[in-house]
Amino acid sequence: MKISVSFTLWLLLCAVSAEENTDYLQTQEVAAQLKTEVDKLKTEVDNLNQQLKVRQVAFSASLLAGGKSIIGPFSKDTTLIYKHVPTNIGNAYNPTTGVFTAPVRGVYHFEWHLTAEGDGSHASGGWLVKNLQNLFVAWEYQAAGFMSSSNGVMLLLEVGDVVFVRLAANTLAFDNGSHPTTFSGFLLFPM
Repeated sequence: MKISVSFTLWLLLCAVSAEENTDYLQTQEVAAQLKTEVDKLKTEVDNLNQQLKVRQVAFSASLLAGGKSIIGPFSKDTTLIYKHVPTNIGNAYNPTTGVFTAPVRGVYHFEWHLTAEGDGSHASGGWLVKNLQNLFVAWEYQAAGFMSSSNGVMLLLEVGDVVFVRLAANTLAFDNGSHPTTFSGFLLFPM
């Protein structure tokens, strides 16, 4: 009888232990599933925050931070470096190089304005360049007086594409405290 009572108690303890182990394992499984879901949600929130941040891309810049100067003429096309940057949301424009780098795939709008004093021998002209390819030009020539030209364009850019303005060979640009020579751009919408 003692053997059967002990054996019965042992079986009961095993059953309780197995049930506790099953409950523990089920609890661990549920906890792991919840952790996986929480991790997925954190990743999704991080991605949404990044997308929101990346959608905030806009800059405006002019050639000179102060004073006045005539730039050019140069014997070859030369990248203009716009140093006065009152707006650079998203920091996609680099005032050290004059280059805008697309942080996200999307459609962007760019404008560039060039000014100069007509001297009878030089125009004022600048190319909008995408990844080293001249795309569009703003151009003006007159023998005397203040001249200005401008252009605007929308471009589909991939992440890392670069856009900048090149002063055309043998042309001039002028800037002063009124900031008439500018380069601006912003993200219209991501794609």
